Amino acid sequence: MSLTRAAIHRFRHTYRRLSPSPSITRFQFHPIPIPIPKPFHFHSSSCYSSSSYSTIKQHFAGQDDDYPTGDFHFKPVTGWNKFLVKLKMLIAFPWERVQHGSVLKIILRGQLKSRFSPGLSLPQICDNLLKAAYDPRISGVYLHIDILNCGWAKLEEIRRHILNFRKSGKFVVAYVPSCREKEYYIACACEEIYAPPSAYFSLFGLTVQAGFVRGVLDNIGIEPQVEKIGKYKSAGEQLTCRTMSDDNREMLTALLDNIYSNWLDNVSSARGKKRNDIENFINEGVYQVDRLKEEGFISSILYDDEVITRLKERLQVKTDKNLPMVDFRKYSGVRKWTVGISGGKEMIAIIRASGAIRRVESPLSVSSKGIIGEKLIEKIRRVRESNKFKAAIIRIDSPGGDALASDLMWREIRLLAASKPVIASMSDVAASGGYYMAMGAGTIVAESLTLTGSIGVVTGRFNLGKLYEKIGFNKEIISRGKYAELFAAEQRSFRPHEAELFAKSVQNIYKQFRDKAAFSRSMTVDKMEEVAQGRVWTGNDAASHGLVDAIGGLSRAIAIAKLKANIPQDRKVTVVELSRPSPSLPEIVSSVGNSLVGVDQTLKELLQDLTFSDGVQARMDGIMFQKLEGYPSANPVLALMKDYLSSM
Repeated sequence: MSLTRAAIHRFRHTYRRLSPSPSITRFQFHPIPIPIPKPFHFHSSSCYSSSSYSTIKQHFAGQDDDYPTGDFHFKPVTGWNKFLVKLKMLIAFPWERVQHGSVLKIILRGQLKSRFSPGLSLPQICDNLLKAAYDPRISGVYLHIDILNCGWAKLEEIRRHILNFRKSGKFVVAYVPSCREKEYYIACACEEIYAPPSAYFSLFGLTVQAGFVRGVLDNIGIEPQVEKIGKYKSAGEQLTCRTMSDDNREMLTALLDNIYSNWLDNVSSARGKKRNDIENFINEGVYQVDRLKEEGFISSILYDDEVITRLKERLQVKTDKNLPMVDFRKYSGVRKWTVGISGGKEMIAIIRASGAIRRVESPLSVSSKGIIGEKLIEKIRRVRESNKFKAAIIRIDSPGGDALASDLMWREIRLLAASKPVIASMSDVAASGGYYMAMGAGTIVAESLTLTGSIGVVTGRFNLGKLYEKIGFNKEIISRGKYAELFAAEQRSFRPHEAELFAKSVQNIYKQFRDKAAFSRSMTVDKMEEVAQGRVWTGNDAASHGLVDAIGGLSRAIAIAKLKANIPQDRKVTVVELSRPSPSLPEIVSSVGNSLVGVDQTLKELLQDLTFSDGVQARMDGIMFQKLEGYPSANPVLALMKDYLSSM
């Protein structure tokens, strides 16, 4: 394979990322298998709306107030229950043994894993903080916060659980050796914030970035032919434009204002400062740790060992003794039952749906990443057919994916909702196909900065004619049927009748999506059209436009599920998470075989990302809320250009 052709295989759809500090924009593309035609895809745009939280809250306060808040109320364990907890700890498993007066140490770093993956996950963080609040053996929490790679909705959930933990009267202190906006957003929920004198602090503000590859495509000889519907549908701009459109710029600016305003409001409230003072400090470009201490942004400048010494003094531990500390990994093995947290007779099922949506599992991997439609449908049916579950919660964190899979799951969720209450709980993102799933539920709950909506279509294919000429490749087609070459002839542009059919097909796909959204949300089609057109909304804005019912996290979704299932709010329930099935023997053998032949994981993931050949996509591409990390040399676009130039 020539270097030029190898370069073409590196293409994926561009991602936009929100970064708190300037850095080189990263691009990612779906590979283009040259001889294979590209069927329809629809993706979310990068367009948003913004309004202040107070205005939005007033707008839908009546609807939001109809639901219980699910707020955490700490009730100390006393009397007979206190004796039972002590008894349970005496008979607990060896790995549940924790020394009295211990400090729970949690390290927040990198990307949070899914519930059933190795590593620290959001549910694990929340469960540990809840258990520690009631565990008499735990005196407080020592939180190590390093560079995080997750969305703002997950940060809000962690922050909420830290504040809930503090209601127990126990301390929680943060240690931040490297800190930007996201890390500080978590840290300021803690009682005290410590940093070493050499800490990396960069509270410089937020940015949103959009990359455009039309110039790269022109140089290589690829012509993108994109059909979009709605002025806010900007995903195709990454391929067809060299600069940002006015509509896209307006909406991205509004989104950035929304997130930045939320950050300023919460940080100023947590630190007891005026919002203007916080903003002025940010605009000074302060990076010196001592200035942060002087201005009250951190409590003190201490190394890790000095913080531990201070904690020993606080807990009256002798200087020659070690501070009793339990790692979050070990503490994750402590059952809620052991610390006196018990459920009730009524059971609520939680079905987690995280990642890109696929209809079937890839044969190249033991455990395909993301949502496998047929497997999720099995779980939904299991809950529907079981009489032990009084309600169900679909926990969604997905930018979408395969449209057929999204529709099939929507149907199953609708059937489930006909038999028992179903609540959709959104995390960082539930857009396009992710929202498709959510709108099958009876009630939708989102965090204030969840990305959702994206009810729209953008689709296209590539004309590779000029590229073929450059590399000396020729392709001839013999066909029968007027439209037989619609997707087969990627070596030329559309003919007029093909372009007309292509456009009509896109319009039909969009109408199906929009009309089902209108039906699911009990709106008229005209009303849904106003909030659709591929527009992505934050949770607050989505609530004000009727796409979301309530703002909150998983705890509020559980409270609403109890309400819908006629379970009193003060009655305990047992929340059951449907676990991932164990791999079968053929899957294990297949995994061993792959290892023996040395199949590279990166290659498998690359092949799994060939979504263009999988059918219509209900997907939000290009909206990633995380910090840009790595080195310029790791930028795929630079690597692409290098491959191209080296082949000249």
